[in-house]
Parts: sequence; C-alpha cells; structure tokens
Amino acid sequence: MHQDGGSGRAGQLFGRLTKRAEFQRVSRGRRASVETFTLQSRRREETGKEAVPGARVGLTVTKGVGRAVVRNRVRRRLKEALRAAAPLEAEADYDYVLMARREALGRRFVALVDDVRTAFRAARRGDADGRGRTPAKRTAKDRDARR
Repeated sequence: MHQDGGSGRAGQLFGRLTKRAEFQRVSRGRRASVETFTLQSRRREETGKEAVPGARVGLTVTKGVGRAVVRNRVRRRLKEALRAAAPLEAEADYDYVLMARREALGRRFVALVDDVRTAFRAARRGDADGRGRTPAKRTAKDRDARR
C-alpha cells in the first residue's frame, strides 16, 4: 500500500502507516471488532509538513497468530480483502489499523471481504466498542449532581 493513494501496485487505495508512533496513536482511538480482526481508527492530527491526502491503513499480525509463514499468509489475505472490499466507508482524514486474528486464515475469502466492509462501516458510524469516543450515558443521579 503506497503513500500515493491509488497509483501503486494492484490498484492500492490507501496510504500506509509505517511508523510505530502512528500505530500507537491509532491504538488510542475507536475499535470495531469482527471475527477475523479488530479495526482501530483515529482521526489524524495534521501538521503542515506531513499533510497526507486520503485514509491510511496499517496491518498488525502478532506472533500469537502463528509463525512467520502463517503471519505472512494472514497479512496477504487481509491486504487483498481490503482491495476487494473497495470502495470502503473510510474517512479521508482517518488512520486505520487492522489487528489480525488467526481466524482470518481459515475464513472464506468472501466472508473476509464482508468482515472488512462491516468493520469500516461500524467505525464510520461510531458503533465501535467505544474506547473514548462515544459519550458515556448519564444517569439521572449524574445529571442531578452536576446542577
């Protein structure tokens, strides 16, 4: 996935996260989980020198998923599922990280593509499991205490 947002190999649609600090920043954003991966998303804080057009995506496949051969297969499947799922409901000023699970290896490819679409849709709507993004519901007791 090249930085140029589309003219890269095999019609890649997204920019790419490459630095550890970028992955860490996104990890503090929203999360949407599906059977095969967790999608983390966070709005990018633009600085003048690194303005990047379009969404950027990173993939994380940990050693818990398997040995190197398995991790590489999972990574290739997820990259291809991202391409096949296009166009996605990705917001241009957001960064996304897909944290793979081992289930991504045995999942039918059509279902994997559906998982990608579902996760991006949930992240856009804010249906994520809410790490700091959706406001907490206030009870009547909380409202009275604030008055």
